[in-house]
Amino acid sequence: MKCKHSYIVDPSRYDSKGLISDLPVRKSLYSDAELVGSIRAQEDWSSLVAPIGEFHGNLGPHLSFFSVSFPECLPERLEILSYSNEFAFIYDDATENIPHAEAYNDMKETLDLFRLGATTGSIPAQTTGKNKILAQMFNEMVAIDKPRAMITAKYWAEFLQLTSSRDRRVKFDSLDEYIPYRVWDVGQMLMFGFVTFGMSLTIPESDVPVAISATSTAFGAIALTNDLFSWERERDAAKRDGMPHVVNAVWVIMGQHSVSESEAKKICHNKIVELVEEFKATVEQFRRDDSVCEDLRTFVEVIQFNVSGNLAWSLSCSRYNPESKLNSCQEWMRQKVMQKTPQVLAGV
Repeated sequence: MKCKHSYIVDPSRYDSKGLISDLPVRKSLYSDAELVGSIRAQEDWSSLVAPIGEFHGNLGPHLSFFSVSFPECLPERLEILSYSNEFAFIYDDATENIPHAEAYNDMKETLDLFRLGATTGSIPAQTTGKNKILAQMFNEMVAIDKPRAMITAKYWAEFLQLTSSRDRRVKFDSLDEYIPYRVWDVGQMLMFGFVTFGMSLTIPESDVPVAISATSTAFGAIALTNDLFSWERERDAAKRDGMPHVVNAVWVIMGQHSVSESEAKKICHNKIVELVEEFKATVEQFRRDDSVCEDLRTFVEVIQFNVSGNLAWSLSCSRYNPESKLNSCQEWMRQKVMQKTPQVLAGV
């Protein structure tokens, strides 16, 4: 695949910690669009749902999530997808600490709207703030590419259906049990929709299971990377909320092997390396297989940038590194939002 919309990030700008082998990190040539989309999502949530404080989503001081995890996104589609992903981050955080029944009902409402968009190609005007954002977001995507916007809505709905039916109190006894759970939970189906929309790819319905199976090791690596970098945050949150265990690979490994946090992190690190190597082999296999449709081959190859970009973003993003601050341009734009709503995120 020839990259047209991104450049390779100098490896001296990040320490991969040996997690991504020789996979390059690429950055979109149009990363300003991500800043605009992310801040716009924060501003819309602040205005229509609840005031938002110092929120940490897509943006990083050096490398922001979408610009490096999806560097080949078509320039005219990067802003709305960054907006959508920021919305997903905000929505996830907002529902994290509300009662399970309330969160389930809210998610079902969101799920129904995505299903409506997936089947009709439009979402009518809504009355509640969060649903106004959702309708606006989807209809912006439809104005760019209706068929692929409907596909994105379909797989976003599948993602929500799965996550809404899961009991967060479930305890995993081994990493082999846990990884398939996290592969779906980390948003594999959502990213399928984002990538096909963002790159205008057409993958036949019959090939979707092939795409999902082929990229499962990549999303396993992404999920464990997220767990590794969010461990302290999730451990402390579980303790604060009185949870008996943490839904995190480090916790699972500690229980499975009766090891300390530091040893569990090493095991998690090694598993990520193993999964990355497996996925690299898959990418090479698809590159050589002329029987596979070109867009499916492109999809599989693009996901390698999702693996490396997610790692590079995780190293310095404010979401996982509280001491990391936004750069001056990002902070200036965020302050413009805060001046309108100088409070904290209150919920959905």
